[in-house]
Amino acid sequence: METRLYYLAAILVVGMLAQWMAWRWRVPAILLLLLFGFVAGHVYDPVQLIGEDLLFSFVSLAVAVILFEGGLGLKFSEIVEVRQAVIRLVTIGVVVTWILAAAAAWYLLGMSPPMAILLGAILTVSGPTVVLPLLLHVRPVARVSAIAKWEGIVNDPVAATLAVVTFQVIITGAYGEAATVSAYRLLLMAGAGTILGLLATVVVVQLLKNFLVPDYLQNAFLLSCVTGTFALSNSIAHESGLIAVTVFGIALANQKVVAVKHLVEFKENLRILLISTLFLLLASLCSMEQVRLLGWREAAFLAFLLLIVRPLAVLCSTWGTPTNWREFAFLAWLAPRGIVAAAVSSLFALELMELSHTADQFSPAMEADISRLVPITFAVMAGTVIVYSFSSGWVARRLGLSDPEPQGIVFVGADNVVREIAAAVRGEGFSVLLIDTNYRHIMAARMMGLRGYCASILSEYALEETDLSGIGTMLAMTPSHEVNVLATIEFGRLFGRRHVFQLPAITSKTKRQEPVPSHLTARPLFAAHANHAWLADRFTDGALVKKTRLTEEFTWKDFLAHYGGNALPLFSIDTTKKLLIVSTAAQPVEMKPSLTVICLVNPVEETEEPKRGGQQMATAKPSETPA
Repeated sequence: METRLYYLAAILVVGMLAQWMAWRWRVPAILLLLLFGFVAGHVYDPVQLIGEDLLFSFVSLAVAVILFEGGLGLKFSEIVEVRQAVIRLVTIGVVVTWILAAAAAWYLLGMSPPMAILLGAILTVSGPTVVLPLLLHVRPVARVSAIAKWEGIVNDPVAATLAVVTFQVIITGAYGEAATVSAYRLLLMAGAGTILGLLATVVVVQLLKNFLVPDYLQNAFLLSCVTGTFALSNSIAHESGLIAVTVFGIALANQKVVAVKHLVEFKENLRILLISTLFLLLASLCSMEQVRLLGWREAAFLAFLLLIVRPLAVLCSTWGTPTNWREFAFLAWLAPRGIVAAAVSSLFALELMELSHTADQFSPAMEADISRLVPITFAVMAGTVIVYSFSSGWVARRLGLSDPEPQGIVFVGADNVVREIAAAVRGEGFSVLLIDTNYRHIMAARMMGLRGYCASILSEYALEETDLSGIGTMLAMTPSHEVNVLATIEFGRLFGRRHVFQLPAITSKTKRQEPVPSHLTARPLFAAHANHAWLADRFTDGALVKKTRLTEEFTWKDFLAHYGGNALPLFSIDTTKKLLIVSTAAQPVEMKPSLTVICLVNPVEETEEPKRGGQQMATAKPSETPA
């Protein structure tokens, strides 16, 4: 009992440790999870501690929740331009992968035809458990990200259904009636899953619309609906639950009757926990004996999947679509196998092993191949994850489709104060975007050559319709402290709270008049006293935005001496690393030689040249465009 308790606690701790280490070292978390899981498997066998039935039941429910959460992130507006490519990838692409993978299993691995066909069907499964973490690490442009995300999530139930139907045909031995049996089972699974997924959506929407579920119960209630829908669908049609929860998530995300954004954050956190736990558990199932069974044939099979099967599947799916060669190249190099493939192969192998002792249709060759299903699937899963984790980011950057550490800034607010500061940042080669509800502010920004978007930051469609490529930081600089706080909450989900900043509020004399609790605010910009009113007064008095490169001869002290010590640091730029650092009230920028600093200063007589040896300072004059 105690051993099981310690093991389960260790799984949670090690999973979160792997996630944190991956964030700290900037490597895909899946790599560390696989490594830690493989090591854990040599300490304890999860099947003996947890039990085979309970383990795979937990895996099935966890995958269902992950698929539902993935469906919640799929908006139809994302695939208006890539709908054709997505549909082809989850239909034509799956069939091409199945045929070629089965042929390679028969020829390279020497498997019997039925087992080769089954393995090919299993290996068509990709899934969000691996695709979403890789996309989070690579951060490709919006169009490619939408294709990969939709393919990964929709592919899971489609490919899993194909694998289940193939499995049922093999165990029944109805090869002569394969077409009829397959069509019937496919229609039953797809129909049951789709109907139950839509029905669950209608029920949940009506309950939320009529306020029949209290706020504090909504997350738990939705989670119970997901697991209940999954189990009910499986009871009607075997393995149709994956289709049901995926349809449930997509339908709930795209309905317009009730807001579900507050439910998404909980599901995202739960997904991270479940993915960490699943990878550790399933990786620990891979024993050293199974690894020893792998040889050059399995390596050649993996190479064939990576270099031949995936590119051909993407080529057949994207031929004639607007997909350009860069997008094709990246998609052709992104097809990791994940939890579902590993779980499905394990379940099939166990059931086939039991049936092989009693069924007559199993030949000796087929019986020998049953024991190879799991190690080959795990080898493909580990191999694809390792290869794509190390290479996909590099490939995306070489193709110009990814910026893993974007330095651009989105400014919330676009009045004259923000425009002058944004223009200085833009002048140093960084992407900037200004968002404001005042159309005159946006027009003035565009006249200065700045990208502007007239919208409310709280609009449901503002972030969906805005091109944020090259941007990874948000500065909330409106005159309203409440709007700034709401902007930081909205962008904090996208960029992380480390990369969202806001102007400090006007200090209040009493706590009762404090506008917003401190735990809701983001990192304060520039200085504790530098609120919007203070900055506006400085600009009214003629303050300028100055850009200066510090050197050994012209240091920060010399800069302050030249401007009378009234300079307010806004940003510093490490030109060698092309790194933009935002100055905050809590962590002022360390002014070192070789940095370019952007500061707000009072005007001085420009006849007073900087100290000999210093760099000429660039001036950003206030815009004469009316606000």
